[in-house]
Amino acid sequence: MGVVLVANPKGGAGKTTLATNLAGYFANQGGRVTLCDLDRQQSALRWMAFRDPGVAQVTGYFGGNQIVLNLPREADWSILDAPAGLQGYKLSDYLRAVDKVLVPLAPSIFDMAATEDFLGVLRGELRGRRGVLGIVAMRVDPRTKAAAMLEEYLKHFDIPIVAYLRNTQNYVNAAASGLSIFDPPRARFRRDIEQWSGLLEWLERK
Repeated sequence: MGVVLVANPKGGAGKTTLATNLAGYFANQGGRVTLCDLDRQQSALRWMAFRDPGVAQVTGYFGGNQIVLNLPREADWSILDAPAGLQGYKLSDYLRAVDKVLVPLAPSIFDMAATEDFLGVLRGELRGRRGVLGIVAMRVDPRTKAAAMLEEYLKHFDIPIVAYLRNTQNYVNAAASGLSIFDPPRARFRRDIEQWSGLLEWLERK
């Protein structure tokens, strides 16, 4: 089983967008997927509630104060959608239980400043576990000055950017129907799906 934690201390960073689309991808690959919503707002579970029974199925539950070692063993992939402000012993528990950690991060001075201490903690907690921590640049074109600024900022942490996801309403529109960009019909999301290739390859790398 692969376990992926999606985390950022700042609200509105794109954690649920990333988590639900990951769940949609693995479900459409035929995997048994569990979406563990750790946020009291339960946005990921609301997404599931809108999901049509005719599309690839994702199971899920609210894991607010539960230790993630109780994740269902029958799942091929478990995606953990973390709340804003995750820190301390809970963060340490989650990090010990997961295989990969994704941090969605927008290239603004406000987002980078709000995430700086968190990235430092992750680096310390995951020391010795190479290839576990990755950044997903949210709402940005890799050819822009904003992307270059983010890349320069991350050099200090030595954390790779595993994907650049453009600013588009496609994610919002899909989520409103309980869908991901990987659910049929996929043709309209072709450009967005292409941007996920490096991220998906990184996740499946041991």
